[in-house]
Amino acid sequence: MDCDVAVIGAGPAGIQAAIHSSRKKAATIVIGKASGSAVTGTRIGNYFGTGEVPGEDMLAHGRAQAESTGARFVEENVISAMAGDGSFVLGLESGETVNAKAVILATGISRMKLNVPGEKELFGKGVSYCAVCDCNFYRGKRAVIVGNDSEAAVSAELMTGYASETHWVFWDLKANDALVSKARAAGVTFHESRPSAIEGGDRVTSISLEDGTSIQTDGVFIELGAKSAADLALDLGAMPELDDTIKVDGSCCCVGVPGLFACGDVTGKPWQVAKAVGQGCIAGMSAADYARGIE
Repeated sequence: MDCDVAVIGAGPAGIQAAIHSSRKKAATIVIGKASGSAVTGTRIGNYFGTGEVPGEDMLAHGRAQAESTGARFVEENVISAMAGDGSFVLGLESGETVNAKAVILATGISRMKLNVPGEKELFGKGVSYCAVCDCNFYRGKRAVIVGNDSEAAVSAELMTGYASETHWVFWDLKANDALVSKARAAGVTFHESRPSAIEGGDRVTSISLEDGTSIQTDGVFIELGAKSAADLALDLGAMPELDDTIKVDGSCCCVGVPGLFACGDVTGKPWQVAKAVGQGCIAGMSAADYARGIE
């Protein structure tokens, strides 16, 4: 799929960016799932002119607005990203690719946690949230991937090229069937059970599951959602801050890489819909101008 502007994230910031981008006659694709937005399951009571509304209603109305201006929505996660010569290539969980002249990162904040004993204590000592980032450190070692979505499937398959043995732990599998098959064919060992604890001293030594299984391992990679904006920023040539937020120029929401923009929670506090929508407006217009060659 080809477009002028690809927006990664289907929350308030991403949808607002799409509205303004497409209104400026830039072919716009929004990639993401509304269920992943921070406003899903909440009631918004402090946004101008709306009173108190369910977050899902806000997203549905916003999507309808964006679609009425010509924006297209693709309800998938981005599992790979690459900056090319004057363009960007985004890989989706279905195997499709999106080629864009400009990209807007509106993924919100992620790094979802398991919240099990040992996770916090062993972070950086064998617990990681980015298999792509740390796989090279596990050459010839044992690794466990934890997660239900396509990102976990991709990470599990990837890890088989480095680790001596790769296990994948899931409990509510939602990954794309083709990606699951690839992981199985690559030799990944599957475990269907929730993790209950991660064990170790100076380093991770094992992970325990609720079904009583204990897996001896050197590393646990927690992949509970789409690639974070920090991961994507790195893939696209930008450097995130130490807290995984992305610093932007307030006048254009540009990131420092030509054609790359960011808006919403991913740019830091305050994590408010009003701020997300304001930045979405700026990022959408800026990205459209960039894609259409307007200074």
